[in-house]
Amino acid sequence: MLRVILAGLRARKLRLVLTSLAIVLGVGFVSGTQVLTDTLQAGYRQGFTADAGKLDVVVIPGKEELTSETLGKIRAVPGVAEAHPVLIGEAPLIGRDGKVVGEIPPRGVAMPVIRLNVTAGEAPTAAGEAVLDEATAEEQGFSVGDTIAVLDHKGARHEFRLAGIFDVGVDQRLAYGGAVVFTVDDALRITGVKRFTEIDVIGAGTSPESLRDAVASALGSAAEVRTGEEHAEVLAEANGASLGVMRIGLLLFAAVALLVAGLVIYNTFSILVAQRTREMALLRCIGATRRQVFGAVVLESAIVGLISSILGLFAGLGLGAGAIALLEATGSDLPGGTVRLSTAAAVSGLVTGLAVTVGAALLPARQATKVAPVAALRTQVEEQSFRAGVLRVVASLLLALAGGAVTAYGVAGEPGENALVIVTAGGILVFFAVLIIGPVIVRPLSRIAGRVPAWLFGVPGRLAVGNAQRNPKRSATTTIALTVGVTLITFMSVLTATLQETIMRKLDKQFPAQFVVYAQTGTVPRAIADDLRTRPEIGSVVEIREKEGKLNGRHVDFGTLTQAALGDSVHLEVTSGSLDGFGPGTVAIADHIATRNGIKVGDVVTLSAERRTARLRVAAIVDGSLNLVPPVLLPEQSFERYFGTVDDAMVLASGARGVPFETADRVVNAATHAYPAVKVSSAAKIRAQFEEQFAILMNIVVALLGLAIIISLLGIANTLTLSVHERIRESAVLRALGLTGGQLRGMISIEALVLGLVGAIIGIALGTVYGWLAAASAFNDVSLQLPVGRILLFLALSGLAAVLAALLPARRAARVSIAGALSAA
Repeated sequence: MLRVILAGLRARKLRLVLTSLAIVLGVGFVSGTQVLTDTLQAGYRQGFTADAGKLDVVVIPGKEELTSETLGKIRAVPGVAEAHPVLIGEAPLIGRDGKVVGEIPPRGVAMPVIRLNVTAGEAPTAAGEAVLDEATAEEQGFSVGDTIAVLDHKGARHEFRLAGIFDVGVDQRLAYGGAVVFTVDDALRITGVKRFTEIDVIGAGTSPESLRDAVASALGSAAEVRTGEEHAEVLAEANGASLGVMRIGLLLFAAVALLVAGLVIYNTFSILVAQRTREMALLRCIGATRRQVFGAVVLESAIVGLISSILGLFAGLGLGAGAIALLEATGSDLPGGTVRLSTAAAVSGLVTGLAVTVGAALLPARQATKVAPVAALRTQVEEQSFRAGVLRVVASLLLALAGGAVTAYGVAGEPGENALVIVTAGGILVFFAVLIIGPVIVRPLSRIAGRVPAWLFGVPGRLAVGNAQRNPKRSATTTIALTVGVTLITFMSVLTATLQETIMRKLDKQFPAQFVVYAQTGTVPRAIADDLRTRPEIGSVVEIREKEGKLNGRHVDFGTLTQAALGDSVHLEVTSGSLDGFGPGTVAIADHIATRNGIKVGDVVTLSAERRTARLRVAAIVDGSLNLVPPVLLPEQSFERYFGTVDDAMVLASGARGVPFETADRVVNAATHAYPAVKVSSAAKIRAQFEEQFAILMNIVVALLGLAIIISLLGIANTLTLSVHERIRESAVLRALGLTGGQLRGMISIEALVLGLVGAIIGIALGTVYGWLAAASAFNDVSLQLPVGRILLFLALSGLAAVLAALLPARRAARVSIAGALSAA
């Protein structure tokens, strides 16, 4: 039997190439994910280890904070040569435009010179000197010798000579937002931080372990003491946890690719078994048992799966290397390094590919055992007829009902993450119901999808539609692979379009202001709003103030806004209650705070502030999905009574009627010019930021799911290739009756087009419905959107890609000898 299997593989090697490609791509995605994350992890670990090699001992806070007194105790320990404090706070950097850089302030840092990787100039050694990270220096156009300005924790401006530029390495605390490094005294003065983040110790000939024990003995339980290598290991493990989230996310997309590959493999082996009916029957005639036939098909799939999985590992190495090269080319802060694939990752990739291939071949292998020996006497293999069957219909109906019930339960519940998970689970059940009933619905859908091609292309078009309908089980299995990818892409398109429109609508409705004035650190001086009110170019000014307090004993942010703006410039969306009676003694609470604390309209809550405690009645519960307004809102006078005079957290401003946007923009920026920490954003800019984030998310998802689409198209090509071989006599008869080679190629291409459109239609329908339901389960009052242009593009691309996948099978069909095919037994 083994010799028979190997001979069969050699004879059918071209038929199995596309099947192999499907599993190669699936395993390649899995192993590529492992390569990427393993390489990044190794790069981080190497960076942390390199830093650790510069230090003998690291002291971090324990039960007490690290202070100058702690530093003195460490320096007094025998064997300590040097002890340097590490301090990290905030140091808002003023850019070339006179405003602070970025949305968050750069870190203000003091650290030992030996830990600074200075790439230009030198480390700061004297007061008034600083170094800046490479990314910020390049973005702002600063170079060594320039004068830079930063704001201290009180908002005062200080100037420093830029002594050098440094590489942040693997320290993501400094990479995010940038960093300015000072001497210790300057860092304390600028940041206002009174405690050290850590203290780095260098020994005088003492082993790190001995020095660690000595320092730990001197400090007791006040601090945690590690050797440099131990500290590097802890940081590397913490970073590994964050990379683990990325690994899981990528593996979810890999799972989709493997699911599609499994469907392609199942379909391929089903067709191969059907085509080899006489071969299986002959084996039975010469003594092969059912078990041997079953084992032959399974072993054949195992050989294909093993070879494909090995090739997939090499493909994964290539994908991982490409991802690392892309990260390095785009200037990412993620560390690259030598591309590597761990033994565990390689084994998991091989096992996964082998399991998917063999698992997908089990049902076809079982079907092979049902071939009767008498089938060997037939001169022509009859195409299997299809009947829906009671079991198939009942199973599909039960799954659909269960999925519908779960979906309805999720949509009817309180919007949020839990509801979204429930709706997703319902969608999976419905998808499996469609998967089971696919052969039943593929015939009418093929008729619908093929109506126009059949009308346009005449006889070849009608023959193609008939071929797509003739074996509905095979057609359904082929199209369902494409359906998986199209469903997920459509789902994400509809979901993101709906959420984007919902957020934009709420933003426009609640805050119809052209400009948002805010502070990178601290607050916005009241003088800015007062100034804007005097300008005739400005039509409305709304001040939002905020202060932390306690609501029923729990810390929350209280706030207020200009009372006259309610219902005029600011329209809060009330989910229950009313703002008509919003006045002294009342409070409005965001819905998520109310839900978390079990608060309803009419309840009396306790406010605890610096000045006093008060009991307030809840007048309204408002939509808190947009965070410009504080979650607990007080009337203006009540807020000042409880919290005193507070500067603005934010100012909303709009130009007067008829004033051009550019004119109002100049006025608002002029009012904030004297305050470097105060920045101005516009509604258009906020909208653009949201749209950019949604676009990036959508592009990433489409790119990752694109692999599943490619695999499904391989499945269509594979199915058509095998189908062409199966119908070789039929094609010859058509050619003998007058069908030209071009018409035959067209017939097969149109058949592929119909299959592609059927898969896309099912996917678009499922993706659209569940995209809307997911959005409705995640948020209140969503604005359902259907990205018609994008969906039509998916439909057109699915059809076009299917036609391209059919080019090679169609070419092979047209080249078959008519006489030879008709004379074949």
